[in-house]
Amino acid sequence: MTATDTGVAPTTLHTATGGEATRWVAEHCRRAPWLTASTVLTTVAGAALQVLPVLLLGRVVDGVVDGASRSILLTVGMLMVAAALLGAVATAASTFLIGKLGAELLARLREEAVRAVLGMPSSRVEEVGRGDVLSRVGDDVAVISKGIRTAIPTVFSAGVLVGIATIGMFGLDWRLGLAGACALPAYALALRWYLPRSAPLYREQRVAQADRAQALISGLNGIDTVRAYRMEGAVREKVTGESWRVRDLGVEVFRFFGRFVGRENRAEFIGLVLILVVGYALLEADAATLGEVSAAPLMFHRLFTPLGAIMFTFDEAQKSGASLTRLVGVFQEPSEKRLVGDGSVLPADVAPYPVTVQGLTFSYPGAEEPVLREVSLSIPAGGSLALVGATGAGKSTLAALIAGIGRPQAGSVRIGTHDLAAMDEAGARALVSILTQETHVFSGPLAEDLRLAAPDASDEELLQALRTVGAGGWAELLPDGLNAMVGEGGERLDGTKVAQIALARLMLGRSPVVVLDESTAEAGSEGAAELERAVLAACSGRTTLFVAHRLTQAMTADRIAVLDEGRVVEEGTHSELVELGGQYARLWRAWREGS
Repeated sequence: MTATDTGVAPTTLHTATGGEATRWVAEHCRRAPWLTASTVLTTVAGAALQVLPVLLLGRVVDGVVDGASRSILLTVGMLMVAAALLGAVATAASTFLIGKLGAELLARLREEAVRAVLGMPSSRVEEVGRGDVLSRVGDDVAVISKGIRTAIPTVFSAGVLVGIATIGMFGLDWRLGLAGACALPAYALALRWYLPRSAPLYREQRVAQADRAQALISGLNGIDTVRAYRMEGAVREKVTGESWRVRDLGVEVFRFFGRFVGRENRAEFIGLVLILVVGYALLEADAATLGEVSAAPLMFHRLFTPLGAIMFTFDEAQKSGASLTRLVGVFQEPSEKRLVGDGSVLPADVAPYPVTVQGLTFSYPGAEEPVLREVSLSIPAGGSLALVGATGAGKSTLAALIAGIGRPQAGSVRIGTHDLAAMDEAGARALVSILTQETHVFSGPLAEDLRLAAPDASDEELLQALRTVGAGGWAELLPDGLNAMVGEGGERLDGTKVAQIALARLMLGRSPVVVLDESTAEAGSEGAAELERAVLAACSGRTTLFVAHRLTQAMTADRIAVLDEGRVVEEGTHSELVELGGQYARLWRAWREGS
């Protein structure tokens, strides 16, 4: 079920506020008190030790002016060297601890993001589109990972150094400290100008990237349909438009950040000029020593260098912040405790159930017209029905609703005596299995991949399922048999073999009703006949709904329903519909002439 059936842009997942994201980070830090405290202490110690040599330098200058003994100057010099060395050690320890704390935060982000998505109802995933989901658990995590390695440690340690340097300036002379502090309002104004304007811009950039991903995924997943209806130009135009949107936002972000840097440089100029002017006046009035006046610009340098680092890494920090709000927003999505049906609750010899659809009407959020309009049909227990129709007719939406994904606005879907509207997703999964063309083979042993559907299945049961769908030949020839590694880094499997594994899992699941939404479309014409036989074998003895990609598959069904603009306009057997001379007959003639 996809929003592309109606042309309505899918809604997006929730995005948290900055405050909500900050509270999430604070909660993570509270869960690791010793690591958090050690990180803060070493960072403060490192910053203080970096400032100490500047203060001691002022003492050296005053000592030279006052004619102090060499031993005192040598002692001060040794303290400066010791402070510099200890500061380097503390800074290195701080960097390590910040990285460790950030790595733990990133690990928890990944875990909670995957947990949230896996706990999300399938209807919600379909509603928002896979592009938004994948961009959050993929691109956003990558952005945060980069920020944790670069921007976040810089901003944190530099922020502590700014505070210590400010205290040090006031320690030299409160008037010099006040002169340097006059630059802070300029920095604050720059940030106040930048932050409210940049945060929405970064969020918009991340949303644009998600939309681009959705356009790419939709086009690639439906490539056969795109080619069949000669929609290559429209899809390419959509992807190009989304790509240009991402590019334009990137240029706008860079231009905006350039203006921010100009304001930051202005603040540095204000502070340095004020310190030099005030220092000169104090020295002329004999109100400060030469050492204090000499140390003040260096101390201010210690101030604006980390401030500059914060400003120049704020671009990456803002990206990380925007991605963090998007990820924390995923955590706030409603989840269901039970999403996966437990096949063990069904008896081993479960009988097929009839499927009854009555007055089904369904609309996507924001759509002006419903995708399905008062659809009524039935499939007898153990029977099969094929859905055919043009793209956008509502076939995938109807298949998803019959599989328990989503809730109709009107009407009902009943599996035997069970009304799907009254069941959670786990209950629906126990009764109905759905297989789409987006099949996936997980990285690992073949046996573990098959046992996703039946954890307690024996090796012989796994082999029998593979043999039934025509995969026994190649599976038994694998070097390690059922223990052979498949998926990424394992045995190379073509589209036909991947579809056979998916069909074997379907058999092992033992649900009494199966829905196949163009599940063999990606196998290509070479393995089409073989897979159609495998589908019939896998669905034998079960109530089956086909969304037919090929009319040859529709022919194998007991009955065929033709959908047009969300309505069932024709229903009957293959021969009855051909004799009727309606839409199905026209599709059949076009297929025969083109084959």
